[in-house]
Amino acid sequence: MIVVFFRTLILYAVVVLGMRIMGKRQLGELQPSELVVTILISNIATLPIENTDVPLLAGAVPILTLISFEVIMSFITLKNRKIRTVISGNPITIISNGEINQDEMKNIRFSIDDLMEQLRAQSIFDINEVSLAIVETTGNLSVMKKADYQNVTPQMLNIKVKECSASMVVISDGELVESAIKYCNLTNKDIEKILKKEGYHAKEVFLMTCSPQKDYFIAPKSKNQINSIKGKVK
Repeated sequence: MIVVFFRTLILYAVVVLGMRIMGKRQLGELQPSELVVTILISNIATLPIENTDVPLLAGAVPILTLISFEVIMSFITLKNRKIRTVISGNPITIISNGEINQDEMKNIRFSIDDLMEQLRAQSIFDINEVSLAIVETTGNLSVMKKADYQNVTPQMLNIKVKECSASMVVISDGELVESAIKYCNLTNKDIEKILKKEGYHAKEVFLMTCSPQKDYFIAPKSKNQINSIKGKVK
């Protein structure tokens, strides 16, 4: 039992390392080759775990080989469009200028139910709102609405708005996030001054965010109710 436990931990570490090397993608965003490698890795990893007679290397080596092959192929496809097309395919336009291309839908076996489901996932319940729809190589549907149904933007109204940057988490459960502090053009001492002003130490903060515009938000740790604090660095 102890042997199985440690073999599982080792293979878990190998698979996690491999996934990190391959890069971050959600399951629905995997290219066909990436999905195949992911499935193969999961199947290979179970063999040494279930059967202790199988050497640990018999599981680790194929996993690392597949990961290495995928990384190499990713590099090749990045440099060669033809190979990328063969492995990943091309995006397919199934709605153009509001007209449904039924032949393309049949070619890729994309049903009406598939179409409507993906439209609803993007809060589109009337296909008449769609001007352009493209099935990406990952299987996801990219949609552009007709002009009459698009959300109004400041550009449409010729309104100039001030550019704002996103807030980042500078303290997460009592721990300082150095990269986010630099993003906000602050230092650790600046954060300490803010916390001192509000009457807290870093360890007492559950969440703190800040933006490059120096707007901050603090949610202190609390067993009952969190009393959040908003402010601006002067």
